[in-house]
Amino acid sequence: MSSLDTKKFNRILNIYVQLQSRNWITAQQFANRYEVSVRTIYRDMKALENAGVPVYNEPGKGFALVDGYRIPPTIFTKEEAMSFAIAEKLVGKFADKKLSFDFSSALHKMKAILRTSEKENVALIEDQYLIFDSSSSENSEVLSVLLSCIVEKVQLEIFYQKPASDQAERRLLEPIGIFYENDYWYFMAFCYLRNDYRQFRIDRVKQLTKTITLFKNEHQPLEYFLNRKKTVEIPKNTIKIVVPRKMAHYFNWDKNSYGFVSDKEIDSQVEMTFETSLKLEYFARWLLMFSDEATVVEPLKLKQIMGDLLQKALNRM
Repeated sequence: MSSLDTKKFNRILNIYVQLQSRNWITAQQFANRYEVSVRTIYRDMKALENAGVPVYNEPGKGFALVDGYRIPPTIFTKEEAMSFAIAEKLVGKFADKKLSFDFSSALHKMKAILRTSEKENVALIEDQYLIFDSSSSENSEVLSVLLSCIVEKVQLEIFYQKPASDQAERRLLEPIGIFYENDYWYFMAFCYLRNDYRQFRIDRVKQLTKTITLFKNEHQPLEYFLNRKKTVEIPKNTIKIVVPRKMAHYFNWDKNSYGFVSDKEIDSQVEMTFETSLKLEYFARWLLMFSDEATVVEPLKLKQIMGDLLQKALNRM
């Protein structure tokens, strides 16, 4: 079998398994996942039908298997089995306590059907893969409540504190979806206070209550709003700094979160270029960590902001 045939076979097999995991999946979702055309997905579905798999398509909803049709439990590969352990650690770090507990319970059921050798591999990975400094609050259940509201289509009441405000503001929302971006969890929701769609950073939610009121609106999927964000032109600042070559690697931890674009070596120094939509003050506060070695090339305003911040710090000493 050629590599092309093998790739096609594996894609069709994965589609077959995915059809059992969800009630409806659109051709576009499959196409996006496997980076092929929608026409190719339709050919794959036809191949499944020819093999005797009862697949049907409903306009506006997607593809599904006939009710009651299921294949026997899946045998996991060694790599898939080991991914369970890593997934559990990651969810434990990035999700809240309740969601992490529920995910672990589900994984225990999946691990129960593993072969002996697979269980040994998973146990080994669990002992050798650690994640520290969990950002989740022990008592927080924000993610769990959000997921529940999204699935049940019920409204959510929150008290949300914006960075520039001393008090949390009440919002009544219809949450649409959750996403992770630039080291923070966010969720998209229709906000009744603004009568429009807004995104909210989860760590700024001070209190939330799941209501019993059903959604009053029909909403586009989360992907629609994230794609719309990409098409909106947000003014950006171009920033150039110069640091000694020996210091450049210290920027690697955070530079992508601050709009890093490129760097180039100039003698014993490295010139780094950033394109960021962040306020210059935010960028300045980050750059102050390296102020004893970094030189701002442009913009001049960034130099002035850093100077003002340093002066304020000196005045408080």
